[in-house]
Amino acid sequence: MGKRMNSEALGKFYNGGRTKVRREWRGLADTWFDYKCWVKTWGMLFKFLFNLQNLKGFLRYRWMLNYIATPDFLDRCNEGLRGKQLRLSHMEFGFIVKELMRSLTFMFKADQNIGGSKALSDKMVIMDENMMEEIMFGFPNLYFMCPQVAGVFALCAVSQNSQIRYIDKAEEFGITGDVCAMPKSELGLCIEDDTLDIGKCMLHCNTTCDTSLMGNGIEDWRYRKPSFAIAASEHIEDELVLEYAVDEIKAAIRFVEEQTGEKWDWDAYFRNMRVLNEQTRIFLEILEINKTPYPQVPENVINLYRDIYYTRMLNADGESYLEIDRKIREIMYEGYKNKELVCTEIRHRALIWGVQGEFYTAFPNWLLNCWGIVGITHMLSLTSTKIYADTDTPENREQAMYDLADLYVNMIMRNRSEGGFRLGVDDVWRFCEEFKMDMIVMCEQIACKALTGWHGIYEEEAAKRGIHVVWVPHALLDPRKASRQNMRDQVNRYMRTVLGEKPLDPSLEYIEDDNAW
Repeated sequence: MGKRMNSEALGKFYNGGRTKVRREWRGLADTWFDYKCWVKTWGMLFKFLFNLQNLKGFLRYRWMLNYIATPDFLDRCNEGLRGKQLRLSHMEFGFIVKELMRSLTFMFKADQNIGGSKALSDKMVIMDENMMEEIMFGFPNLYFMCPQVAGVFALCAVSQNSQIRYIDKAEEFGITGDVCAMPKSELGLCIEDDTLDIGKCMLHCNTTCDTSLMGNGIEDWRYRKPSFAIAASEHIEDELVLEYAVDEIKAAIRFVEEQTGEKWDWDAYFRNMRVLNEQTRIFLEILEINKTPYPQVPENVINLYRDIYYTRMLNADGESYLEIDRKIREIMYEGYKNKELVCTEIRHRALIWGVQGEFYTAFPNWLLNCWGIVGITHMLSLTSTKIYADTDTPENREQAMYDLADLYVNMIMRNRSEGGFRLGVDDVWRFCEEFKMDMIVMCEQIACKALTGWHGIYEEEAAKRGIHVVWVPHALLDPRKASRQNMRDQVNRYMRTVLGEKPLDPSLEYIEDDNAW
């Protein structure tokens, strides 16, 4: 054990319990840095609970107990990392935890279930967690909040069993077992009356599938608030579709104005769009460095953070994200200049395609530590990389509606999985060529009917190009149908049987973590 990556067997830390046997030794400097971050995380959790309104929320909602696992979640996502990679990971995941605590505190202040402020609640607009929230840029006096992030989306990444109760409740309600677990979890939350009572009105979206639409309709019944559903077509490369999406965006803005009394603010919109554009430029720089033999911000570090700031799910100020982005860029260029590797040996450069198991956020990190498979980028990170109009002119005011429509139709979990053959299949081979990737780790959500329908096409096209495809079935939020070890087994069999390779760390091939957070 020591400063070098893969210097000790990481699998020995697992004993089948909730937590690991002990903390990882990474050499003096990295161990001390990691320990300080661990203590800081616990400090944020205790500070959160010392707030009386937060304590009321903790006692009111059964899902809040799962947040005790937050330090363990960070340990899993940082496992095996050293030096700059460890610092990048802590920077991004630590920021997510900080903003999640801030967002929860803010929502609890307005939550009518625990005596929150009605005036503050009336300044909030509820939005789906998969919807881009750039539409909020023009409403600086409103808060676009997503209660599902707190009770479902973020929580399942922290604690793998957190959604089982809600999934079961939805199935008891009559939803079939082969339906996607995400909308089932959200529906179960409503059935159990475990949702926050906040917001003046609601904005829905038709992403990403019919199951989501089903969930939205039933959730409306629970929230009992005025709602508007943006319903743009999923054939997103058709110009007529974009025209229709523009009409939907304009109608959504009018709906918010009518319900809240607030008016669209062009100065605020373009100011926030300039921040988004700078973030996009930094992300494009990250992608350019990742095309080289020395990638510095791999998928295990960037994906969740990119999802969060693209959708603005935590309603954080854009400048806060931008500060982190600039630090990431600085560390990235320093590592690239020194030709530093993200693991001891980069055996395969992989594209992570499909929606990975949300209960196993640390899966790309396991690929890195066990097999030297570096996730160069991820399907959900490659949503929209365009630069949008950010100067207030008469022409740009009209263009802004097209930009918002483009952001909407290219949002998380929509453009690649539902946007058509070119975006879902052809772009895979383009990315593999651009980033010099020899492997695709295909995360196959067993309840999703979209990507599964292209299974044979992926196999045939990959064979023509000499690209390895490793299929990793999972059930998104439900670890009972495909556990973490099931996911690892698929990779282990392929690497040993098809490629004849041995792992960098054999102790990680089989680890007892079914009962772990």
